[in-house]
Amino acid sequence: MTNETAHATDAPEQRQDVHPVDQFRPWGRLVPFAIQHILVMIATPISSVFLIGTALHLSEQLTSAILASVFVFSGLGSLLQSIGVWRIGVRLPFVMLPGGAATILFITTAQGTDVQTAVGAVILTGVFYILVVTVFVRVLKYFPPLVIGSMVVVIGINLIGATGKLITGTPDTPQFGDLLNLLLALVTIVVTVLCFRFLPGVLRQLSVAFGLVGGTIFAAFFGATAFAQHVAGPAVSVPAFLPFGFPVFNVVAAIPMLVWSLASMAEATGQTVINAEIVGREVKPTRDVPRVIRADGIVSIIGGFFGTPAMVTSGENVGIVRASGVRSRYVTATAGVILILVGFSPLARLLAGIPSAVIGGTAVVVFAIISVLGIQMLSRVDFHETGNLITCTLAIGIGLLPVLIPGMYHQLPAAVASLLGSGVAMSAFTGVLLNLLFNHTRRREEPTDTGMGVNTAIIKNVRRRPDDYRI
Repeated sequence: MTNETAHATDAPEQRQDVHPVDQFRPWGRLVPFAIQHILVMIATPISSVFLIGTALHLSEQLTSAILASVFVFSGLGSLLQSIGVWRIGVRLPFVMLPGGAATILFITTAQGTDVQTAVGAVILTGVFYILVVTVFVRVLKYFPPLVIGSMVVVIGINLIGATGKLITGTPDTPQFGDLLNLLLALVTIVVTVLCFRFLPGVLRQLSVAFGLVGGTIFAAFFGATAFAQHVAGPAVSVPAFLPFGFPVFNVVAAIPMLVWSLASMAEATGQTVINAEIVGREVKPTRDVPRVIRADGIVSIIGGFFGTPAMVTSGENVGIVRASGVRSRYVTATAGVILILVGFSPLARLLAGIPSAVIGGTAVVVFAIISVLGIQMLSRVDFHETGNLITCTLAIGIGLLPVLIPGMYHQLPAAVASLLGSGVAMSAFTGVLLNLLFNHTRRREEPTDTGMGVNTAIIKNVRRRPDDYRI
């Protein structure tokens, strides 16, 4: 990937002997960029905990303790992925969050059994991550740019669909399509775009944060913010050890979460590769993807003892890295420190006062970038070869079906429906299977004349330069 244009904003501060990912920026820049990452991801931990609290009828005190735990372990996970310890953590600009699907599975497991069993399922999932990654890594050679690019497109669209509901609300509810929410999202997007267009230098790199702040200020004029409602509460929040009691380890009850973890590993693969492409660092998937997954597993295990759902490295900040052009992993490490501080303070509750539609508008910009990056990766694939065309077509098409039609597999057993219902997992499975069928079981088709006056053999040679497939 050619990075000159994408990373022009980093150029003035680069040193020849230090990769931009490893550069420690001045604190005056680290903190604002770190806050920008937090503002974009803030809705996920808050909404996850409030959803758990509402569904399981938790007390306000217990919900507050779980919220503190989620922020603290999000911060610790972000630090672990950004800084790295031995073979744990990939040393790329990543943040960690409670998984959206993992939150739903935590709730359904608790409702089907009890909360202690749901906590046990989270811990078992973390152990499963660490044990299975040694096997999973052996199939990574079957994830070429053709497969990963298709997965990244699906990841971006999936995230847009999930966070788009922050703007529209849930269908079949009175609030669905509320005009004020649509306006707030539109204003947020417009402010973000105008900042990208007219702000200079470092300020332009903070356009996403400015867009979110601008949308929030606009919302305040309509009385759409809710900061006052979240002022009440403890001045200091402290994560509680074993808040639900000692975990119950029931492997059968944990099966849906264990099956989901396979899809999570596939998603971690795509996120690792695309993040590496964005920052311009060469990665070895068989070495670096396990580092991501091990960190997810360790944080999920420890976090489970403090009541959190399974924690996963998030793709939410990948679009921010690309949009801002700031590649330093110390930015997300700083974000991790701030998240830990937020977890012990009442700030987490106050941030919940930002209108969901404003966060949704910001998310649309950031997550759409992820899909575009997947398209950019696919642009290096030779689609004059029918096998590549069919592989990409079905990997995206079948991957998008459960995204566009949620619940389409609901008549299947729960564990199977959980796996098939993951668009990313279906995209990965379809892409790998078809890539094996077309590119590993027979001789590649010979180039043919397209009738367009272009020598496809030359195109193939140009598209298959070794540098084009460096990841």
